[in-house]
Amino acid sequence: MCEDCGCEDTANPRITSSGGHSHGHEHEHGHGHAHERTFIPLGGEVLAVNNRIAQANRAIFDGRGIYAVNVMSSPGSGKTSIVEYLARRFGDAMAVVVGDIQTRRDAERAIRAGCRAVQIETNGACHLDAHSVAHAIQDLDLHGCKLLVIENVGNLVCPSTYDLGEHEKVAILSLPEGDDKVLKYPSLFHRAGILLVNKIDLAPYVDFAVDKAVNECRSLNRQVQHFSVSAKTGEGMDAFCDYLAKKAGIGAA
Repeated sequence: MCEDCGCEDTANPRITSSGGHSHGHEHEHGHGHAHERTFIPLGGEVLAVNNRIAQANRAIFDGRGIYAVNVMSSPGSGKTSIVEYLARRFGDAMAVVVGDIQTRRDAERAIRAGCRAVQIETNGACHLDAHSVAHAIQDLDLHGCKLLVIENVGNLVCPSTYDLGEHEKVAILSLPEGDDKVLKYPSLFHRAGILLVNKIDLAPYVDFAVDKAVNECRSLNRQVQHFSVSAKTGEGMDAFCDYLAKKAGIGAA
């Protein structure tokens, strides 16, 4: 059960590989049981289990020289459009794990844009967890990958609580959502290492004070990196791509 909203965490996610096959959450763990139901205390223990798996995920990424980012936002903020832009920029150096409640549409968009992708359909859960990501990367060809983008389920509340093994959390806030969201949803914005203010091409048409959103985010996290971007026009995206390329060592000698 999600400790933030009470949704069912154990909703048997379905993972669909970039090759198109899908399967239930039935991998062999090697620890001598077949997914029997286990009752554990809620809250801290749930996160403790998640965090242990996240550490294992991060060790895999570190061992392969992969820089992983966990991208979070509300639905409609432009997450997938940003992922498509990154896929066109980085190509085979990038792979994507996409989380959605239903359909593999976003993974298909990432593949068409030029990178490898695997879809997690959470079947009701409002966020990804480290366990589902661990299974997803088993179905993802990581050879030559330097940047892994985890596109989380659209939600400003629950995803931020769960470490997936990423190196950095990216929070996206789009202009149509309004500039008041940072302090309304502090859990995400105080954990984010990067704040993307997206859809700045709409600035003439909506009432959104970018400085206000950035300053409120920095009141929660003084170290946050900020980029104002438009995934549609490309404005500001080169600076964000350059930041990720440097972190991931893409193009380095």
